[in-house]
Amino acid sequence: MQIQKRYELPPLPYDAAALEPHISREQLSLHHDKHHQGYVTGANADLEKLEQARQENADIDEKAILKEFAFNIGGHILHSLFWPTMAPAGKGGGTPGGAVADVLDREFGTFDRFKKEFSRAASSVEGSGWAALVMEPLSGRPRIMQIEKHSNNVYPTAPILMVLDLWEHAYYVDYRNNRGQFIDAFWNVVNWDQVNSRMEKMI
Repeated sequence: MQIQKRYELPPLPYDAAALEPHISREQLSLHHDKHHQGYVTGANADLEKLEQARQENADIDEKAILKEFAFNIGGHILHSLFWPTMAPAGKGGGTPGGAVADVLDREFGTFDRFKKEFSRAASSVEGSGWAALVMEPLSGRPRIMQIEKHSNNVYPTAPILMVLDLWEHAYYVDYRNNRGQFIDAFWNVVNWDQVNSRMEKMI
């Protein structure tokens, strides 16, 4: 049986200190090198369990392994989208231009209204999860959604334009349990060029 391709941790698209003072080197390194790597390692371990069971024609608890694999691969996918969603301090943040600005103004009226709704969605995520801006394909309109844990298919097939990690491991070193301060800091490093690039592939 052919061994499936393994998942790999993508490198950060900037130096680990590049988001300071909004996100520290310590916080970013811990998040990327330990937590994201953990999901990559877990996804590969799940694949190995599946492959071994198939090679040995052995029974396996599909419900358990597939749930675990979905958790790990969801974490890997969302983190891989998260890092490029941010840009070094001084190059990110502010207000968007281009297609994103047009779409947000059309849907929300103003960027400030979108920012307010997104921040409220992020702050009210229950427990561990994410906030995301997606393009919902049936209507062709942008939607803000909350993602529980790593279940990134809340709106099936909806491409993600922007995502914010709200697990405590994303901000605890810098902000302790103050999620609101982390959300405010995020707006200073949003990579609108990247968000626009994702948008342009959809329109």
